[in-house]
Amino acid sequence: MKKMKFLALLLSLTVILWNCTSKSEEETKEEEAKEEPKNGLEALQKMAGEAEKMSKEGPKETIDPKLLKALLPEDADGIKRKEASSEKTSAMGFGVSTAKASYRDDSGQDIDVNITDVAGMGVALMGMAAWSMASIDKETDNGYEKTTEYQGHKAFEKYDTQSKNGEISVIVANRYIVQVEGNGVSIDKIKSVLGDIDLSKLADLK
Repeated sequence: MKKMKFLALLLSLTVILWNCTSKSEEETKEEEAKEEPKNGLEALQKMAGEAEKMSKEGPKETIDPKLLKALLPEDADGIKRKEASSEKTSAMGFGVSTAKASYRDDSGQDIDVNITDVAGMGVALMGMAAWSMASIDKETDNGYEKTTEYQGHKAFEKYDTQSKNGEISVIVANRYIVQVEGNGVSIDKIKSVLGDIDLSKLADLK
């Protein structure tokens, strides 16, 4: 199932990339000059432009997933780690390396951490973290979601105060996506877990 989703993502992003190649250099420069897309079409065009730029660099070898696994916290701000795993998936010359861990306790607190390397398929970064191409600042009676920065990296934060569910995702070195999701926990606990991941060390991995 994971491989099928991976292939579907690759095919859909390839279509976007194919469509964007017909643009002139002048059009591309004009799009790049815009700080943030004003609507859905502009967001898609900007995403496609970034995907094309990445594709010109050619596929890169993704990191050994065991190195990503070594960066997973031993515990999530006091919540014991129940399991951890790592894997590398590849198709048509592109690869994705992933490490993930789950943390649980008897009180119902639940946290998942994922570290993904998409260096072998730059366009996947655009598909898996589309928020990186936008500016989001939304607030409701029950919570919020927004794009922000974390230790100098582009990030996305979302939290529901009623369910106490939320997430923080960060893009590191334009290739790694670090995501911390929590259920039944405070946003401060989610941030604390993210703080236990050495993003500087992650950025230096090659």
